[in-house]
Amino acid sequence: MTRGRLSRRDVLKAAGANAATVFAAPVCAQVAEPSEITSALVAVAKKEGKVAFYTSMDLPVAERVGRVFEAKFPGITVRVERSGAERLFQRIQQEYNSGIYAVDIVNTADAAHCIVWKRNGWLVPYLPEEVARNYPKEYYDADGFFVTTRVWLSSLGYNTTLVKPEEAPRSFADLLDPKWAGKMVKAHPSYSGTIMTATFQIVREFGWGYLEKLAKQRVMQVQSSTDTPKKIALGERA
Repeated sequence: MTRGRLSRRDVLKAAGANAATVFAAPVCAQVAEPSEITSALVAVAKKEGKVAFYTSMDLPVAERVGRVFEAKFPGITVRVERSGAERLFQRIQQEYNSGIYAVDIVNTADAAHCIVWKRNGWLVPYLPEEVARNYPKEYYDADGFFVTTRVWLSSLGYNTTLVKPEEAPRSFADLLDPKWAGKMVKAHPSYSGTIMTATFQIVREFGWGYLEKLAKQRVMQVQSSTDTPKKIALGERA
């Protein structure tokens, strides 16, 4: 990125309403005012011609966001880089530590990431005019560094071919019943931002001791293919 002129990190602020965070190389940030998409901004964006979108949302959804953006702003290509939110957090940390500023916009399922990136001075303040106009203030950062664009439910699920509705667990406490030992699978919090957030909430509500008890149930932890709202699924394992 070339300093001292509009770059794609500045230009692609236009996509800020579709992503959680807009990135820039480390700068001294100032409070953002609501901004509109101007013809000058679009012109510079077309000259740059590309934007890197790091996201933890489902790949088909992310690709659709990219296509919609490309249709609205012909001549600008969106490159989608999809992974789990925690993996993206690690990747961006490694890139910035190496002086690599490849990411333009990132959408994460772990809101804590935005706090770290803001503290590190890695974000450029930008508040889309439509966000300021239509979003309640609690859904975007007061300084304009990030916007909440999606809210997940992290729920329990079960295999209806193996578990009868009347036998299904009704609470997290029910998962500690010995009958579910070796029959549960969940996504790993080191990959999924949704699961990392759910893990934090579980500890906050029930204490770390609950997870120690749950671990004795021999829960299979897997890398989720997407940051899905499903937390724990039940059924027989091979």
